[in-house]
Amino acid sequence: MILLLAAGGLLDPQSLISKVGLIGIFAIVFAESGLLVGFFLPGDSLLFTAGFLASRPDSVDAALHLNLPLLLVGCAVAAIAGDQVGYLFGRKVGPSLFNRPDSRLFKREHAERAQGFFDRYGAKAIVLARFVPIVRTFCPVIAGVGRMDYRRFVTFNIIGGLLWGVGVTLLGFFLGQVDVIADHLELAILAVVGISILPIVVEAVRARRHHGDKDPVAS
Repeated sequence: MILLLAAGGLLDPQSLISKVGLIGIFAIVFAESGLLVGFFLPGDSLLFTAGFLASRPDSVDAALHLNLPLLLVGCAVAAIAGDQVGYLFGRKVGPSLFNRPDSRLFKREHAERAQGFFDRYGAKAIVLARFVPIVRTFCPVIAGVGRMDYRRFVTFNIIGGLLWGVGVTLLGFFLGQVDVIADHLELAILAVVGISILPIVVEAVRARRHHGDKDPVAS
C-alpha cells in the first residue's frame, strides 16, 4: 500500500502539499500524530517542506503559498490534538490493542516497538517519540493503554507538539533561505528523514547487542 501511495506521489511532500493545501497539512499532522492508520504518512519531511515553501512566497503554484504564522500554529495544534486522540483511544481499547490481528494498516510489531520505547524513556517518550517515525503514532496510544496520568501526559504532549510541529517547520523555513539547500531540496528532505529514523536504527542495534549478551556462550 505504501508503495502504491509513493508511486502516486502521495508520499512526496511537495506534491502532497500542492494537492491538499494548508488544511490538508494540518489533517495529515493530526492523523500521523495519533491515528493508527496514519503511521505511513510523511511527518518530518512534510513539516520541513512546508516550512521551506513558506520561505519561498514567490512560488508559481498558488497552493504552495503558505503563511508561516498560520502554518506554525496549525501544525502545533494538530500535533497536540492528534496525540490527545491517540491517548484517549488507547485508554478505550486497553491491552486488547496487542491482541489485534495484523492487517495492512496495523502491525502489532509497531505497537510493541512503541511500548518498548515508552518503557525505556517513561513520560519523556511522549516528547522524544515525536521525532521517531511510526513510534510517534503509537506512543500516545501506548500511554493511554498504560493509563499514564492524564495531566502529566497533556504537559509532555504540549511540549512535544510544540518542539516538533514548530521546530521542524522553522528548520525548513530558515534553511529554505539558504541557496544551497533551496537548490537541493530533495537531498535536504532525505537528510531530515535519515536523521529522524536514526533513533530507530540505534535502538535496533542496542536491542540486538543486548539480546546477544543474554545468549549463552557456545563452548
